[in-house]
Amino acid sequence: MHSEHSEGGKRHVRRALLSVTDKAGLVEFAEVLASLKVELISTGGTAKALRAAGLLVKDISELTGFPEMLDGRVKTLHPRVHGGLLYIRGNKEHEAAVAEHGIEPIDMVVVNLYAFEKTAATPEVSFGHLIENIDIGGPSMVRSAAKNFEDVAIVTRVSDYPSVVEELKVNGGALTRDTRWKLAKQAFATTAAYDAAIAGTLEQIEGTPAPEEAAAIDSAAFPETLRIIMPRAQSLRYGENPHQRAALYRDGTGLGIAGSLQWQGKELSFNNLVDLDACWELAQEFDEPAAIIVKHTNPCGAATGVTVLEAYKKALECDPISAFGGVIGINREVDGAAADEIAKLFVEAIAAPAFTAEARERFAAKRNLRLVEVKSAPPKPVVKHVSGGLLLQDADTGRVVEGELDVVTWRPPTAEELRSLLFAWRVCKHVKSNAIVYARNGQTLGMGAGQMSRVDAAKFGAQKAVLPLQGCVAASDAFFPFPDGLEAVAAAGATAVIQPGGSVKDQDVIVAADKLGIAMVFTGIRHFRH
Repeated sequence: MHSEHSEGGKRHVRRALLSVTDKAGLVEFAEVLASLKVELISTGGTAKALRAAGLLVKDISELTGFPEMLDGRVKTLHPRVHGGLLYIRGNKEHEAAVAEHGIEPIDMVVVNLYAFEKTAATPEVSFGHLIENIDIGGPSMVRSAAKNFEDVAIVTRVSDYPSVVEELKVNGGALTRDTRWKLAKQAFATTAAYDAAIAGTLEQIEGTPAPEEAAAIDSAAFPETLRIIMPRAQSLRYGENPHQRAALYRDGTGLGIAGSLQWQGKELSFNNLVDLDACWELAQEFDEPAAIIVKHTNPCGAATGVTVLEAYKKALECDPISAFGGVIGINREVDGAAADEIAKLFVEAIAAPAFTAEARERFAAKRNLRLVEVKSAPPKPVVKHVSGGLLLQDADTGRVVEGELDVVTWRPPTAEELRSLLFAWRVCKHVKSNAIVYARNGQTLGMGAGQMSRVDAAKFGAQKAVLPLQGCVAASDAFFPFPDGLEAVAAAGATAVIQPGGSVKDQDVIVAADKLGIAMVFTGIRHFRH
């Protein structure tokens, strides 16, 4: 038994227990341990992989004196494992106790856990299989080793292998106290996330299925307890304003704005990320090429076209002044032709699914411009903070198609008006309430955003218009409570209107529309955005 206390808080690693599900980098890591004369102890498939690489490994059963039992449910749950991890080196009573029971120290544990989340995501996974993939021994060892970080190192992340190996080599097989403390904090974060995933998944299972039955996980169900566990990806320079601190956390999927790949430019700011998310989400509303220009989370230009270049030019025409210093979201690969045109405008960042080599070359001269490559993420519930708690709601995935519209005026919209109405409706969904959007032929013309009065939103959207409004259509994110809002839209030049309906004054608004010769359709769905 050894209980040396090295200088500077260093502890030498003489015996290591390795038991991993993810075997990436395992052999290389273990080879370094072996070269430093570390005794390797292992379990099951991990031991098999190490022996296949020619390493000398002691089975966990040799250490405990018991075979792996109960289909592998019991293999490391033993005093000779946890005693070797938890006893305090240098504590005379502890050392006497472990000596009495023949317990040898274990100085390092290398563990990653059963892939519970991956199992839960398997279609039609059986309830019994799901339960069997709840790791018990792994988290127990992780917690024991982390608790006793003063003497034991716990490695739970494959990404930490290189730095741990480097430090072991430099220190002749020892790790510093700072490193062990860092690893211990990561270990507790790992078990916390693991337990949260288990609890969250089990809460989504209705009833008590038989082991052979499908687990029937209702991923749309709101959990009894909201658990949000994400690793910090980076600290940001500041938040919305310079006096506010900020950080970015990622869910690990590599999807969406948070998981994007930045090709060039300065570090993304808090406001960049928020605006990019707003324009990216709106761009995903369209199947055809679309370009969205956003300023302070509101679109100041949105358009579709045959090409990205055409869509961008149309979007910019809506409000070229507000577009200065904004961010752009595009739902297609950005090519050289589009890049040439976009490069003429000062923008903070561009989000797109891809950029051609030619486009990246065109943008390279604008060194501060952030190019962000994004993979679409599925809609997730929306979380908002209120004082004393959180609000959780479904993502607003509501859409309407032509066949679902209710024509409420004597004059139905023309085919051209109908196409423009559906376009305007999709844009309006992403404009802060109260919102009015004027559009024509896949191009926004003016937007009234974030107004306290719907009449003001109608007037402000018209006032902002650069292009002619005569013959356009208008979308309202919620119903017109009185005819005055509709009359303001008509005065601006709109000939057709799309709105949810549902006001007690609907009939008055319909009568006003008929008098004005305006076609109006109801969607039956509202798109408030706060």
